[in-house]
Amino acid sequence: MIYLIALAIIVLLAIVLIQIGRISDLSDRIKGEEVAELDNNTTQGKAMVAFMVAFLVFCIWSAWHYKNVMFGFGPLTSASEHGFELDWIFLITLIFTGIVFVITHILLFWYSYRYRKVKGSTAKFFAHDTKLEMIWTAIPAVVMTILVANGLVAWNRIFKPIGPDQKVINIEATGYQFAWDIRYPGPDGKLGNKDYRNIIPGVNDLGLDWNDEAALDDIILAGSDKIVFAKDSTVHVRITAKDVLHNFYLPHFRLKMDAVPGIPTSFTFRPIKTTDEYKEELRKYPEFQTPSDPKDPTSPPRWEVFQYELACAELCGKGHYSMRRIVDVVPRSEYDTWIKGQKSFYFTNIRNTKYDPWKGKKLFASEIESRAVELKSDIDAFVNDNSGSVSRTILLKHIFYNTGSSSLNDNLSRYELDNLVKILNDKPNLRVELAGHTDSVGDAASNMTLSQERAQKAMDYLIAKGISSSRLVAKGYGQTEPIDTNDTEEGREKNRRTELRILSK
Repeated sequence: MIYLIALAIIVLLAIVLIQIGRISDLSDRIKGEEVAELDNNTTQGKAMVAFMVAFLVFCIWSAWHYKNVMFGFGPLTSASEHGFELDWIFLITLIFTGIVFVITHILLFWYSYRYRKVKGSTAKFFAHDTKLEMIWTAIPAVVMTILVANGLVAWNRIFKPIGPDQKVINIEATGYQFAWDIRYPGPDGKLGNKDYRNIIPGVNDLGLDWNDEAALDDIILAGSDKIVFAKDSTVHVRITAKDVLHNFYLPHFRLKMDAVPGIPTSFTFRPIKTTDEYKEELRKYPEFQTPSDPKDPTSPPRWEVFQYELACAELCGKGHYSMRRIVDVVPRSEYDTWIKGQKSFYFTNIRNTKYDPWKGKKLFASEIESRAVELKSDIDAFVNDNSGSVSRTILLKHIFYNTGSSSLNDNLSRYELDNLVKILNDKPNLRVELAGHTDSVGDAASNMTLSQERAQKAMDYLIAKGISSSRLVAKGYGQTEPIDTNDTEEGREKNRRTELRILSK
C-alpha cells in the first residue's frame, strides 16, 4: 500500500510539472520572448540563491543532528591511543575544506543571480589575470603544506620503531577469501617462521615451519573465535594475505592497513578502552538507546549489543562481508587468563602425526609438565573412585622403544617412568601391571614375545629406581587386544602401546 501511495504522489508531481511548463510557454507567448527570457533569468537566479541557503542550512543541520553517530564525535571517540591524533587531523582537514566548500557554493549560486542577463548589460571577457591565479594557487598550496606537514609529523609519531626493551603483544593477521587467520604467540612471546611452501590445505593453512620451535606454541584462532586485546598494552599486528588484496580495518581504533600477498605490512597500536567501557560511553547518548533491531521494538538497545569489529576494507569478492570478526578488549589480567586457556595449534593438530618432524625424537617441556599432571590425575581418579565407573587401565603415552626392539628409548621414556615412580612412592599400597601390546604385523608368537620383553623393560626401569618387584607385574598381550584397526599405519601405531593396569589400591 505504501508503494502505491508513493507511486501516485510521483505521478501527480509529474503532471503538475508538465502543467507548469505549459503555463510557462503560454506566458512567454503573451509577454514576448525577450521579456520572458529576462524574467526567467531573474526567477532562476533567485531560485538558485534560495536553494543555496536551504542546501547550506541542511548541510549544517544534518552534521549537527548526526554528530553523535559519526566517528570522532559524541561517544565515538578513538578506542586507541594514536586515534585521537588522526581524528584531530581529520577535523583540521574538515575545517579547511568546509570553509572552501561554503565559500565556493555561496559564490557559485550568488554569481548565478548577480551576473544574470539583464536589459542593457554586456559581458566582460579577459583571457588572463596573474593576480587572480597567484591567489588561487598560493592559498591552496599553503593550506596543503600545513595539512601534509601535520600528517607527516603524526605519521612519524604513530609509526615510530619498537624499542628493543619495549613489551608488545605480537599477533599476525592473514587475510584470504573470505576470512582472517589470527595467530598469537605462545608462552615464548614469539611468532614462529612460516613458508608458503609448507602450506597443506586443511592441515597447515599458514605454512608454519614446525622445525622452528618458536612456532610450536603458536595459537591460531578459529574463524568464529573473538580476537582479544589487552587494554593499555601495545599490540603489534603483522598483516599479510594469501590470495588477493585485503585490508585490515579496525574502525574504532583508527587502524587501516592493506594486506598484500607476498608483502607483509604492520601496525602498532595501544587500545585504551575495554569493550565494556565503550558500551558505557554509548549508553549515555539517546541515539544508542534505540532498539538494535528496527523490526523488533523489544530487542536490546544498540549500546548493549555493541562490539568492536575487524573488517576487510577492500572489495575482495562476493563473500567480502563474511570477513567480519568480533574484537574484544579486556583488562590485562583477563587477557592473561584468556591467552593461557588457548591451545597450541601444533600440539592440538600436528603433534605425533605424519606431519610432525619431532615425532619420536623429542618431548617438549610443556608436554612433560602437562603429562605429569594428567598421569597423576588419572591414577587418583581410579584410587578415589568407589563407584567402579573409572577404568583401571591407563595408557602410558610417553613410553617409547627403539624400532623393532624391546630396548627402551630412555631419553624419551624416562619422563613418563619417573612420574610413575613418584606416584608409586606416594601411594605405597598401589600394585600395578605393566601391559605390553603390539600390532598384527609379523608372527603372533613373535609379537607376544616382543610385548612381554617390552613390558619387562619398563618394569626393570621402575625396579632400578627403587620400586619393589612385589608391587609390579609385567605381562605381554601381543596383538590380542587391539584398540584400533590394524589396516592403517595410524591404527597400528595406536595398537603398539604400553598400559598401566592397577591391580590393587
